[in-house]
Amino acid sequence: MEGGILLKFLLFTILVFVAIGHTNGQLRKDFYKSSCPQAEQIVQNITWKRVASNSTLPAKLLRMHFHDCFVRGCDGSVLIDSTANNSAEKAAIPNLSLGGFDVIDEIKTALENTCQGVVSCADILTLAARDSVSFQFKKPMWEVVTGRRDGRISKSSEALSEIPSPFFNFTSLKQSFANKSFTVHDLVVLSGGHTIGVGHCNLFSNRLYNFTGKGDSDPSLNSTYVTFLKTKCQSLSDNTTTVEMDPGSSLTFDNNYFSVLKQQKGLFQSDAALLTNQGAKNIVDEMLIAGKFFTEFSQSMKRMGAIGVLTGSNGEIRKKCNVVN
Repeated sequence: MEGGILLKFLLFTILVFVAIGHTNGQLRKDFYKSSCPQAEQIVQNITWKRVASNSTLPAKLLRMHFHDCFVRGCDGSVLIDSTANNSAEKAAIPNLSLGGFDVIDEIKTALENTCQGVVSCADILTLAARDSVSFQFKKPMWEVVTGRRDGRISKSSEALSEIPSPFFNFTSLKQSFANKSFTVHDLVVLSGGHTIGVGHCNLFSNRLYNFTGKGDSDPSLNSTYVTFLKTKCQSLSDNTTTVEMDPGSSLTFDNNYFSVLKQQKGLFQSDAALLTNQGAKNIVDEMLIAGKFFTEFSQSMKRMGAIGVLTGSNGEIRKKCNVVN
């Protein structure tokens, strides 16, 4: 008899631990299935509507998601505004050119009207980044598991130190990604995100006009391309002009970035750096197969979306994405 009671007690204890693990624990598919069944459809509808009228949004939302996840994990901290007492991530130099915050705000408003206090800004950004890129294909390009909660801390100093710089060499890039438990494979694959979007002249014009401090150009940059870029960026101080990162294909999500890279037309020093390491160079060659790139990008994006997430009772669900509760 006592053995039966003990067995029941043990089973009850196990079930309690399983339940605790389920609520505290991890991201999962269809996290909002019961609490807000329309959540993911609302995100997709608004994102696709906005991308249909603004083809530059996929690059902006993908970049915002990347910059969010590299600082304190994917906790929506990049969305928080600065206050009198705090300079937030938005104010950091790498984030001054971010765009698409209004899309996130529109989605958040719609979700608060549908299921108040349920869907996190961190999940909204993660879903919107995926959906914006997926608009071109009319189907989800990678799986997003949900259940993230929002962080309460956002510091510009952390963004400046954590976000990989376009001036990085391979060693610095590898370390930056390793700090987030990413491999060289992830580094190369995620760099493929540069197949959409633009770069500001001041982030690469040193490669055109003063690479070693002697008024020279970067010898690893295609000389014909240097001549072309000089017609766009006419001085080292130009910080307003932008140039396509993937020439002629910057609004189409494809694997053309890797072809451009092989032609020595990678816009940033950090792009060109991928060809300075044999292992990375081999991965670049693998990504020349479109199907291979899409599959690998999908896997790396899922890993990125799980960096340092807050779940369970950690963090909060912000009422507005730009301010903590």
